[in-house]
Amino acid sequence: MPERVVLLLPGAGYSPQRPLLHFAGAVFASHGWTVREIHWPMRPPQRDGQNLTDWFTRLRAFTLTYVDQLLEQETASEIALVGKSMGAFAAAAAADRSLPGVWLTPILRDTVLPADLRRCRAPFLLAGSLTDPSWDSKTAHHLGHAVYETTGADHSLEFPADPPASTRVLHELTTVMNDFVSRL
Repeated sequence: MPERVVLLLPGAGYSPQRPLLHFAGAVFASHGWTVREIHWPMRPPQRDGQNLTDWFTRLRAFTLTYVDQLLEQETASEIALVGKSMGAFAAAAAADRSLPGVWLTPILRDTVLPADLRRCRAPFLLAGSLTDPSWDSKTAHHLGHAVYETTGADHSLEFPADPPASTRVLHELTTVMNDFVSRL
């Protein structure tokens, strides 16, 4: 039975094998954590015409239902969460259980996620891009925890027309995540 486990929580269309989650897992593994790549048990709710806030509320409920089940089954003495986009809605579970987290491109606009993050007492790291419409720089910095921020990147922290710039951001963020995890 592992003592330290990290759960990699995907986005709606961003699997644990994609770069941000893959390298987050590699960082945790290099510090002795057991990495569990999570896949949603079914397709997350689609927008289907409802307004953005209502859709995000449905995504949050979907995420928390599954993450709560996973956490109830976990036996490790230390647990951390890494969530990409909708996976970051697990911050509510992290707040309830005082679990550290890495929240990659969290949806900080039109959601209750900032309120969930304000309740978190365990350390967490936020990562986003100033040009991602779901990122809110002011909110991120006012939460009082570690923040990695770039500009020009999309919601995957990539530059589709400039792969070298994407790898630069990935390198910078991986370094920041390594520093963060080394202090857990």
